[in-house]
Amino acid sequence: MFRFPGRSLLLLRVTRLPCVAPSRGRKSRTDPPAKSKASRIKYPPPVCVEELLNVSRRYREYSAILTAIRAECKEGVLRSQYEEQVGSLAEQRHRLESEEHRTLMIWNDEENRMALRRREERQRLEQEVLQRHEKISTEQNHIEEQQFIREKEREIEVLQEMSQSFITAENLSEKIEAALDNPISYNFCLDKEGRIVREAGARM
Repeated sequence: MFRFPGRSLLLLRVTRLPCVAPSRGRKSRTDPPAKSKASRIKYPPPVCVEELLNVSRRYREYSAILTAIRAECKEGVLRSQYEEQVGSLAEQRHRLESEEHRTLMIWNDEENRMALRRREERQRLEQEVLQRHEKISTEQNHIEEQQFIREKEREIEVLQEMSQSFITAENLSEKIEAALDNPISYNFCLDKEGRIVREAGARM
């Protein structure tokens, strides 16, 4: 294919110009032909008959070859599809799929057994930890209960000791007699210097 660098440069130069109306317009379909070309008759370009026959023959051969190649390719594709679906390839594929399925099932069973062992071991450890915590909690509760009992026993002993000095209806007369027989007198007061001041004739 021939190239015209001058024309391409002209087109580039034209595209760079602003969009303006051309100075010379083109003829439309309804315009009459020019006077100088009114009697012009367009003849087809001359063709070599031998070359035309040769090109036609080669084109027919090319079309036949392509048709045969397409048919052969289509036949191969259809044959492979048939073999894959119902032929020996289908049987081989089915056998391979069965073997793969059996292998995967064995692997799945082994994984399930390993997961079961891990789960049982984890549950055993969790149970041991839970029992240990329960034992510690029980011991702690027992210790706290014993401490509470000892505190209550001490409180009871203190109350029993304090109750010996209580005045009740049963020991009221005894407490009165003991108070009257007590030689210590509490009838005194303190001065500003902290000395005891007693009444005259008071018992010591």
